[in-house]
Amino acid sequence: MSKSVATAELKAGDRVPAFKMASDGGGQISSASLKGKPYVIYFYPKDDTSGCTKEAIGFSAAKKHFDALGVAVIGVSKDSIASHDRFKAKHKLTITLASDPETATAEAFGTWVEKSLYGRKYMGMERSTFLVGADGKIARIWRKVKVPGHVEEVLAAAKTL
Repeated sequence: MSKSVATAELKAGDRVPAFKMASDGGGQISSASLKGKPYVIYFYPKDDTSGCTKEAIGFSAAKKHFDALGVAVIGVSKDSIASHDRFKAKHKLTITLASDPETATAEAFGTWVEKSLYGRKYMGMERSTFLVGADGKIARIWRKVKVPGHVEEVLAAAKTL
């Protein structure tokens, strides 16, 4: 199994990889549609699991603060749009959720990685967050995210854009 399709790991200052994905509620989200606007794109393993739910609720709770800064927040997982719609309704989430079933966007960002659980290796989503400036360049990256305090840290960084 390959570690990640991305040839070189992204770093702050790099141009954000181009992406286009279906989003909850039947919409679409793309790097082109976000051109000229700052945004947060975060990758998470699975809808309606403990850490992912806490993270999504945290970003939703802080959405008005991100909105005040003009910063959009997009959560990305492999889950289907139907799954995202149920997840949003169940937890009253207000952020955009995008579906990456083929993991093309996750691979471009280097977040589709080899993981290990009880010695078994498998490919999965690494919890990661990218803060992208209005210039389309990555301002900050958080890899192997621990959920507690993360949303506050991202919001603080967004204030410096």
